[in-house]
Order: sequence, then structure tokens, then C-alpha cells
Amino acid sequence: MTEDIRTAGDEQDAETVRELAWRSKSVGLAALDTDDAEFMHHWRSDPIAAHHLGIWPRSLAAVRERIERDTEDDDRDDFLILSPNGTPVGYVALTGQNMIDGTAEVELMLAAEHRGHGHATAALDAVVDLAFGELPMYRLTAETHTDNATALAVLARSGFTQEGISRAACLHRGRRHDLAVFSLLRPEWEELNRPRAWDA
Repeated sequence: MTEDIRTAGDEQDAETVRELAWRSKSVGLAALDTDDAEFMHHWRSDPIAAHHLGIWPRSLAAVRERIERDTEDDDRDDFLILSPNGTPVGYVALTGQNMIDGTAEVELMLAAEHRGHGHATAALDAVVDLAFGELPMYRLTAETHTDNATALAVLARSGFTQEGISRAACLHRGRRHDLAVFSLLRPEWEELNRPRAWDA
């Protein structure tokens, strides 16, 4: 599924045409490119995102190098999330893909100024539909801090089940944090009563 969309963001001076790799009713997913490093750098520098994701700010050059390295990794698919008007609003990925076992992990990060508009749930649903509808995945997992109420709610809305807690699994800002561990299985996805991405 490919489709072109014009994107214009605050960090870009001119409109560019982006080819969508996947879409849902309210967001499009474009393959992450090294030209998106400024977006990623800006979003990773947000203190709230850094706290909830357990990350720290990196230089723009380091973020660009990371994107270049990840592009060569066959076990992951990274996407820029685009709003209906083409504005980049976040990032979503399927990482650690194991085609034999049919497993992968989901990562998601939304720009601070675009939170609270349903983009996170739409993007998560879209990448889940990609994993189960186009790829041979059987089990998806996701982790987040146990105090990240927004992420916990998004995962639950998208059909994920909390399996447990990895105690003190993340060190951030000098403190140990518990991680909530979520999963979604193919049969559970099949029972979800919502439109699929390809119905958009």
C-alpha cells in the first residue's frame, strides 16, 4: 500500500512529497528517513517523552547516525506518523522482528504538541494491522513505565493486555522504574471490532 502525501512541518521550510508505506483512517505512516533526524531529535529532547520512554537527549548527528544504522536492520520497520494534512506528529516502529517465531516489539513516540488528538491510538492500530495483516506476526509486545498513564491507556484501547511488571527494569534520572509489559496475539487482534487500516 503506497500513496503520496505532501508534508509540511514547523521544522521544514518547504513542502515535500512523502510516499506513504501504510495508512489508517486518520494517520499515514511513511518510512523513516535520515532527513527526519531533526524531528526525532526534537521529540527525543522533550523532557516528558524522555522520562516516559527512559531515554536521554542525543546530538542531532547521533540521531541521524542511529536512523542510518536502523535503516540497514532487516529486523525492524520504522515510520514517521503523519497527520491527515501531512504534518509529522510522531514515530512508530516494529522492532526485533522474528519471522520464524512471529514476534515483534512495538515502539511509539508522539510529539508533545500533537498529544491528545488520537494520533497515538491511530498509529498503534495501523502498525498492529501491518504486523498481523501483512506480516506473519503472531505476538506483539510493548513496554512502558508503570506510571505512564497515557501509554497504558493507548495500549489498552488498541487491545493489548498487560501481562505483568518487570520490576526495577529501567534506570532513569537516578531512579529505578518498573516497566509494564503488554502483549497482543493474532487471535485477539482478529476479534477486535474496529475497521482495519486497509479499510481507510
